[in-house]
Amino acid sequence: MSILPFDDRDGFIWFDGALTPWREAKIHVLTHGLHYASSVFEGERAYNGRVFKLTEHSERLVNSARLLGFTIPYSVAEIDEATRQTVAAMGFADAYVRPVAWRGSEVMGVSAQASRIHLAIAVWQWPSYFSAEAKMKGIRLAWAPWRRPSPDSAPTASKAAGLYMIGTLSKHQAEAEGFQDALMLDHRGFLAEATGANLFLVIDGALHTPIPDGFLDGITRRTIMDLARARGLDVIERRIPPEDLAKAQEVFLVGTAAEVTPVGEIGEHRFTPGPVCAAMIADYDALVRTAGA
Repeated sequence: MSILPFDDRDGFIWFDGALTPWREAKIHVLTHGLHYASSVFEGERAYNGRVFKLTEHSERLVNSARLLGFTIPYSVAEIDEATRQTVAAMGFADAYVRPVAWRGSEVMGVSAQASRIHLAIAVWQWPSYFSAEAKMKGIRLAWAPWRRPSPDSAPTASKAAGLYMIGTLSKHQAEAEGFQDALMLDHRGFLAEATGANLFLVIDGALHTPIPDGFLDGITRRTIMDLARARGLDVIERRIPPEDLAKAQEVFLVGTAAEVTPVGEIGEHRFTPGPVCAAMIADYDALVRTAGA
């Protein structure tokens, strides 16, 4: 992974309607999005120069902003086109794409309805979220010390910046203990997700995944469910108690950054990446490299 700092790179960032030199894409320190987490974002990947499921991502960005009470001043079609412009300007065939929208610095306080809404889109090269060596044998997950909030205590259907703080805290602790990531429970104590990726269990040939009623229903999650059904696999969405990990033969994570990542260890449970993991990795890789933006 690149060690270049993110504020000192060559290239362009699409910022409020125009491509801006990377180092000049700046905001004020008293921006509301920084102080009060009034910010939403997307994580996307471009393969062969095309962003996978671009419009779905742009639609979710707009909806996330709506759930946080603000309207992005660009249509979904305009966001799609701005994203394509930015990918082309950076010139990467394979890249990570980060649109972000936030309330500006006009008002400082909890209530900031008069703040200007900003939108930026950045593109950079980012390999797989986990190292190839870790993925081949399955990554190790610790148990997260934090739980995903209930949908009546946070806008859990949004991809809001503030919802990721407990993920950061959990992942930092896991890495300090020698793990690659952490598995989070929901507010009721059922399995939820990792700090930035959705969870699947293979139990007796069927694919089980938690109901996303307190965390994000990932675009990659839904893609994997479709690919599994196309292979004739049963896909079961349910509330999964932690003890059901003992019934699983394979476990994997999915997400735009993680793609499809097998899991080898969660607490006292051990798993061996097998045929279902291999099939989902192959099918997903084939799809993202052939599908249009």
